Amino acid sequence: MNEVKEALRSIEQKYKLFQQQQFTFIAALERCREAAHDKIRPITSIEQVQSYADHHCSNSTDRRILLMFLDTCAEMSKLCQRFEALHSGTPVTNHLLEKCKALASQGNDLSSLRAKYPHDVVNHLSCDEARNHYGGVVSLIPIILDLMKEWVAHSEKLPRKVLHLLPSPRLQAAGSVPTKRLSGRLGTS
Repeated sequence: MNEVKEALRSIEQKYKLFQQQQFTFIAALERCREAAHDKIRPITSIEQVQSYADHHCSNSTDRRILLMFLDTCAEMSKLCQRFEALHSGTPVTNHLLEKCKALASQGNDLSSLRAKYPHDVVNHLSCDEARNHYGGVVSLIPIILDLMKEWVAHSEKLPRKVLHLLPSPRLQAAGSVPTKRLSGRLGTS
């Protein structure tokens, strides 16, 4: 659990650095949208940001900030996998994990996503930008971080033996974990 918490702290630190450069990020997206002749459509997915970085990014500063966003999203996705491998979860932690995985997926529609208080990322945008173009993409990381922190908080409340003895659902489905022997250890054979 400590490794997962440390990985989450690392992502939070990277996000703080990214957040300080939000105007650079928005300007980079704006230039990429212009280069792609895509000024009408809002930023709707991580996949779209990846496409802009790969095909429509004309300078190193824009590429660097777009890659910082994409790397942070990739790290959050990997952390979701680590959460899943840590324990099989409860209905609450499973629901939080599913929301994280859905939000961090490449094709997820971000257009209606908006971070709420205490996050002020959307407040830094003009009304038009927030409503129509970038509100979802700037809200993604803080929303996923909040869900991950909540997952950690709920997981820490679980008894220690549950965290270490229960296999992840993915391993059970693959048939690679002897669940009969495991359930016998828990006293429920």
